[in-house]
Amino acid sequence: MTKTLSSPSQHFDAIIIGSGPGGEGAAMGLTKAGFNVAIIEREASVGGGCTHWGTIPSKALRHAVSRIIEYNHNPLYCKNNTQLHSTFSQILGHAQDVVNKQTRMRQGFYDRNKCTLIFGEARFTGSHSIVVTKPDNSLEHYSADRFIIATGSRPYQPDNVDFSHTRIYNSDSILQLKHDPRHIIIYGAGVIGSEYASIFRGLGVKVDLINTRDRLLEFLDNEISDSLSYHFWNSGVMIRNGEAYEQIEGTEDGVILHLQSGKKMRADCLLYANGRTGNTDTLQLEHVGLTPDSRGQLSVNQNYRTDVEHIYAVGDVIGYPSLASAAYDQGRFVAQAIANGEADSQLIDHIPTGIYTIPEISSVGKTEQELTAEKVPYEVGRSQFKHLARAQIAGTEVGSLKILFHRDTKAILGIHCFGERAAEIIHIGQAIMEQKGDGNTIEYFVNTTFNYPTMAEAYRVAALNGLNRLF
Repeated sequence: MTKTLSSPSQHFDAIIIGSGPGGEGAAMGLTKAGFNVAIIEREASVGGGCTHWGTIPSKALRHAVSRIIEYNHNPLYCKNNTQLHSTFSQILGHAQDVVNKQTRMRQGFYDRNKCTLIFGEARFTGSHSIVVTKPDNSLEHYSADRFIIATGSRPYQPDNVDFSHTRIYNSDSILQLKHDPRHIIIYGAGVIGSEYASIFRGLGVKVDLINTRDRLLEFLDNEISDSLSYHFWNSGVMIRNGEAYEQIEGTEDGVILHLQSGKKMRADCLLYANGRTGNTDTLQLEHVGLTPDSRGQLSVNQNYRTDVEHIYAVGDVIGYPSLASAAYDQGRFVAQAIANGEADSQLIDHIPTGIYTIPEISSVGKTEQELTAEKVPYEVGRSQFKHLARAQIAGTEVGSLKILFHRDTKAILGIHCFGERAAEIIHIGQAIMEQKGDGNTIEYFVNTTFNYPTMAEAYRVAALNGLNRLF
């Protein structure tokens, strides 16, 4: 289709490319500081990958499945062998409802803050100029004093895997799954692969989880990683560690996975969830003198400025920590840097992990293996959820909380939680851990009266358990 030129170039103080968490944080900060801001979004609605394909839909799916599991294991409801059954395609509707609510809410943020929204695909044409290809294929030209690249990331797709095949998916396209598989292979056992393994197994689908590493989520504390491995094994997930594919062969009604070890596996479909790459390939960054790395990511300084003075980048496109929560903060910090010459704040040292498997995993601070390697004299306090009244009432007895603390100063060094609501529970310990000086000590949990019964009581139990180990 022929592309047509529209009106002459429009100029802004700042143009943000991408309306995900990073772009939103930057846009809100800059508009409140009085800047004339435009944000460009290539999809039909705002929110970015976080809202449409990543965090929001996957966690909505996970919540629906966990409630089904909870119902089916509750003795109040399963006395007559009445079990709830659902399929992946059926619960996708719940996820889409949440996505729609999030989209409407975020659209309202831009409207109330009078931020100009431009829908289309952006690419640089010069140091301070871009062109946007609109949905109708027409072209619009814009210029700005500064640019913020917040284009996010997408699933990595190796060239020798046919993702156009109807039974081979990535973590974006799996949300368009139309058939209901009885057996799925998930290639890649990182956070995304492990979360989808929980979702599909919770729906009764046979799951083979192929891990290219030697252990699951090896960045976690070993005990937590082992807990997840055991829970997967106990629920029927087949984990194959230290494997890599030789060929992924699509058939008429399924997929055959050929592993380099010589194994062959057949399933109804395959989810490839092994790595992500930054969305920089269509921006024509050569026009501004920027070159992404092999993962499509850009390097930035402490103010999130790239090697080009007037161009900044935030979110997944700059790599670690690749979290929606961190991206929003990075966007706010960029707005501060542009408005004040320097960011007033920076990301905290101890960013908690939140992994929405079933049960959840969350941790903050050092792991046992890190403390051992650093020769830090630490002790461990543990609390098993099965001993907590609230967990017994709710029927969520699987899991535990572990606090690592310094033997001498009693300062909290790390907190690791496995179980329902772990991603919420972790913030209580994080708040104390972030206190300066004598404020960060495990004794806080002994000297504080908690509501009873609550899951937060796990901190008191774990603190007493740990202090009892000292001599």
